[in-house]
Amino acid sequence: MPKRVLIISSSPRERGNSEILCEEFKRGAEDAGHYVEIIKLRDKKINNCIGCGLCNANDHTSCFQKDDMEEITEKMIGADLIVLATPVYFYAMCSQMKALIDRCCAGYTRISNKRFYLIATAQDPREEALEITFMGFNGFLENLENAIEIGRLYGVGLWNKGDIYNYPKLMEEAYSIAKHI
Repeated sequence: MPKRVLIISSSPRERGNSEILCEEFKRGAEDAGHYVEIIKLRDKKINNCIGCGLCNANDHTSCFQKDDMEEITEKMIGADLIVLATPVYFYAMCSQMKALIDRCCAGYTRISNKRFYLIATAQDPREEALEITFMGFNGFLENLENAIEIGRLYGVGLWNKGDIYNYPKLMEEAYSIAKHI
């Protein structure tokens, strides 16, 4: 049965390493017959959460800020599988992804029963260097009802734009995982 797959790429660089892995994931999911959409956060306007608490007053259903976050939240609510992908600069998710997660305060109670796949890329060649990034993602997932992490892809040793092409196995892995979800 076809699934609705939403891929959220937070790379500020067009065709950056993490975004290329997102595109391979998309290709694999589409080849398997799933409905896939990629949201590129660099093309969206997402204001920072200001901690005002107004979303608490309206049962976490909306934020007073009028930007692209409401549209993204609705797409997250409608997805069966959400892929969260980030480049890692200083051992944590990039600011674009963190802004998205923080803004999920308005709507997080409706992002339920979702499966998540996590992708992170970094210059550091050690997979363990990405654990703090994945801990940040897991902190978000722990606040969602029945959120299940189904896997993660460690893109290590990637610094310059296009370095991913030196690691075809990573690209094949992203494609294969998506093809078999």
